[in-house]
Amino acid sequence: MERVLVNGMWQLRFDMLQAAALGAVMYYFGVWLRSKMPVLVKYSIPAPAVGGLTVAVVTATLQARGIIGFAFDGTLQTVFMICFFCTVGMNASYKLVLKGGLMVVAFWAVSTLVSILQNAVGIPVAMGFGLNPLTGIIGGSVPMIGGLGTAGAFGALFEDEYGVTGALSAGIACATFGMVAGSIIGGPLGEWIIKIHKLVTPNRMQKFPFADIAPNNDAVLEEVGEFTQGEENHADDGEHRVSGPHLMQNLSWILAAAGLGSAVSYYLRKAGITLPPYLGAMIVAIAMRNVGDGTGWFAIDSRCIGMIGDITLGLYITMAINSLQLWQLTNLAMPLVVMMAAQMVLIVLIAYFLVFRLFGGNYDSTVMAGGLVGFGLGATPNALVCMQAITGKYGPSEKAFFVVPIVGAFLVDISNAAVIAIMAGFFR
Repeated sequence: MERVLVNGMWQLRFDMLQAAALGAVMYYFGVWLRSKMPVLVKYSIPAPAVGGLTVAVVTATLQARGIIGFAFDGTLQTVFMICFFCTVGMNASYKLVLKGGLMVVAFWAVSTLVSILQNAVGIPVAMGFGLNPLTGIIGGSVPMIGGLGTAGAFGALFEDEYGVTGALSAGIACATFGMVAGSIIGGPLGEWIIKIHKLVTPNRMQKFPFADIAPNNDAVLEEVGEFTQGEENHADDGEHRVSGPHLMQNLSWILAAAGLGSAVSYYLRKAGITLPPYLGAMIVAIAMRNVGDGTGWFAIDSRCIGMIGDITLGLYITMAINSLQLWQLTNLAMPLVVMMAAQMVLIVLIAYFLVFRLFGGNYDSTVMAGGLVGFGLGATPNALVCMQAITGKYGPSEKAFFVVPIVGAFLVDISNAAVIAIMAGFFR
């Protein structure tokens, strides 16, 4: 840790290993605080947000008072980010999409439309406040349907490449708000639909898939892995054990995708296409997964991939939030409030008038509408919480619990990244 004098104020600088170490410590501080404050679990606020925001608030306060400043080396943060999005790509199996059939494809299309409309709402709000139109995307699909991971990746890109001051802090703030809002709104919306339309429901309390899921980000990829890994990855006794060599093999696939992806990103930049550094790696990871599935030459284990994804996401997000410069939000406070209000109205309208009606106008489509609100404002765990709030009272919906996690956990990340890149290109 180095102390240097910058503009008349001492600044503590954390190198890449120290920044990663602080990230790990604050991640587990967040885990501990969640165990002491059930409200954080109730609204699906993940451990990285809890721990990282603690550091961000402390550092911002000290800097604002002129006591001491802080700087964090983001080298390993970028590595963890790329590896995490590789795990997202490696869960994007075409077999899984085919298994879900037209329902998965249709729900994916609706979710992609949501990301377009979220930006279409955010951009005019930003322009109305005299801000860079790109700020509207930072308050649009980047944190809303994208969640904390996408907010961290594109927020940094918008700051470094597009010159949008405070983009990272604004994106993380909106994503955190969205997690709370998504968890609160989805369940009551489903309740209202059921009552207003007098829907026929299973009307029984029974255990169903994901009923006992802990509402935190660490569970997302593991649960999707349950769908994707298939019977061949289970031991004869039904228990799946991960060995060191097995984990190393799948980590090697991730590193290979990251390495090849850096070349893809390099040539995209040469072609004048500026994208987050993870996108090339995710493209390669998707290709690797589906080549393996299609040819049988090699197998990628979704359980191992999910474990690695949990680790890298936890560290990446905690480190990103640790380094937030919260004072940059001062001039963005009111525009972000207006954007978030508009986004809540938008997602409720789409959930009711499009998802509920398009997917049958029945109980299953009601649960799916609640799930869309969850991950359309927050993340897949929020969707599961919303759906569980409905099904815990009215009975199971296996269709909704299959379709929504598949789309929310990885398919929409792929299309949302493309939507963000295309729409941002118009305002650079």
